[in-house]
Amino acid sequence: MSVRELYRSMVESRQRRDLLRQRVYRALVGTPYRAGLLKQGLVYSLLCIIGLAMALPFLWMVSTALKPDALVFRIPPEWFPRPLVWRNFPDSLTVLGHPVHLYIWNTTQVTVACVVGAVLSSSLAAFSFARLDFPGRDALFVLVLSTLMLPFAVTMIPTFILFQKLGWLDSFKPLIIPVWLGGGAFNIFLLRQFFLTIPLEYDEAARIDGATSWQIYWRIIMPLSKPALATVAVFAFIYHWNDFLWPLIVLSSRERWTLSIFLASFQGYMVQPRWNLLMAASTILMLPCLVIFFFSQRLFVRGITITGLKG
Repeated sequence: MSVRELYRSMVESRQRRDLLRQRVYRALVGTPYRAGLLKQGLVYSLLCIIGLAMALPFLWMVSTALKPDALVFRIPPEWFPRPLVWRNFPDSLTVLGHPVHLYIWNTTQVTVACVVGAVLSSSLAAFSFARLDFPGRDALFVLVLSTLMLPFAVTMIPTFILFQKLGWLDSFKPLIIPVWLGGGAFNIFLLRQFFLTIPLEYDEAARIDGATSWQIYWRIIMPLSKPALATVAVFAFIYHWNDFLWPLIVLSSRERWTLSIFLASFQGYMVQPRWNLLMAASTILMLPCLVIFFFSQRLFVRGITITGLKG
């Protein structure tokens, strides 16, 4: 081998080593357009730690629900109790002698009616703010948003007096009818922001074909807004399924109780609350929310991601 060939071989070998080193560096550290393995590992590890920290209360609740009475307050706590007392779940629904099946039916009625009302009424209001042009539209929208700054404690007493004058106390009307009259400022804002991302050319083409505003809303906007509507539905379901204070105020008869009031009765009707039974009942109460979220997770996350891209 000549000196020139030897030199060329050394140069090519060095170039291959440099190229391999650069590839390894880019794979580990990344580029301006792509995160490296080190950054991805750090981000995923941080997300796992945060997720575990947020899941700890739920894990503690399930763990306590499966413990016998003697292990509930043991220090240090046993996260995996032995034995597992599965009997706590049916016992939690019968220990107080309450008609839990009636509370489940009451909660289901209120929640379903409120979810449908929130989706329909808030979408109608959002459609008017996003797609219709009328005098004072922006000022009215700002007024609607300003209601978000009013805490429930401020409006609780006037609202109670209003429903008392109407004779609606101790019924489901105060829980359902207000939701059908707007659906909440947050839901209106969320849907309006989503509707603004839909091109106006769809509306113009539909109006040329003779469509009315109602037909545009029902046949064009609503089918294109499934992610945002799913988001509103999930928020409304979780809120009304777990709502406690307002049902406690307006419902006085035990046969009209909801599940949240039933859970509070564990501390009110027991001399010494059995926390394992309370956690078991809380786990049962949470299951529908988890099921709804997991089945609508893709639409829910997509709606949160897309909403707000256009102001």
